[in-house]
Amino acid sequence: MSTNTVLFAFGLTVIAGLATGIGSLLALFTRSTNTKFLSAALGFSAGVMIYVSFVEILPEADNSLSLALGKGSGPWATFAAFIGGIILIALIDRLVPAAENPHEITKVEELHQKAPKKKQMMRTGLLTAMAIAIHNFPEGLATFVSAIQDPSLGVAITVAIAIHNIPEGIAVSAPVFFATGDRKKAFWLSFLSGLAEPLGAIVGFLFLMRFVNDLVFGVLFAMVAGIMVFIALDELLPAAREYGEEHISIYGAIAGMIVMGVSLLLLN
Repeated sequence: MSTNTVLFAFGLTVIAGLATGIGSLLALFTRSTNTKFLSAALGFSAGVMIYVSFVEILPEADNSLSLALGKGSGPWATFAAFIGGIILIALIDRLVPAAENPHEITKVEELHQKAPKKKQMMRTGLLTAMAIAIHNFPEGLATFVSAIQDPSLGVAITVAIAIHNIPEGIAVSAPVFFATGDRKKAFWLSFLSGLAEPLGAIVGFLFLMRFVNDLVFGVLFAMVAGIMVFIALDELLPAAREYGEEHISIYGAIAGMIVMGVSLLLLN
């Protein structure tokens, strides 16, 4: 792989991770949540992830593993790696306490209405930032691996992950701001929590890319598909519905699939 490809893939993970800063700005400078927009956006992100996982990523993984292991064992290895990706992200999700889970939905106006103790709010903000870092690490690896294999696919995944990082930024910055009264500190903590995405890319490059072959790429790609499907079904679609716009979230998901399908056809 060329240096330009690596830098491009790494740049995409930075963009995806730092989208938490957008959520931070929404929490600090708005008084209410645009539920229709967030519901559609999160649904759109889920649609993109589901479509690319089953239409692009899994077939690529199956092709690589079939070349490495043969047409008999390859599909079984693809399936096993896909389930392995689901189990990995599910375990990470279970390790994060529900109270600090960044995927527990919070509206901006609800945060402004709360007036708990400052120490409790600061603890919530810090723990949420840690939770986001834990969640974002495998997402960064997924974005990086996808962009290395197919830059256009990497762009699509970056957009989807960036959208789903916006509510996470709200979850970090609002409690820190109410605990400290410092908008800059709240913004930067939220902003920096997204750096776990490029950190995942760095780890992937240093420890995995040196062993690049059909087997490694196949396993990684299948695991990426599992991670993406789990995020879409367990986090994005439920989150979109909890904002109170059930039909809009599904319309957003369908729109995401349509846009993703058309763009891939045009690029191929």
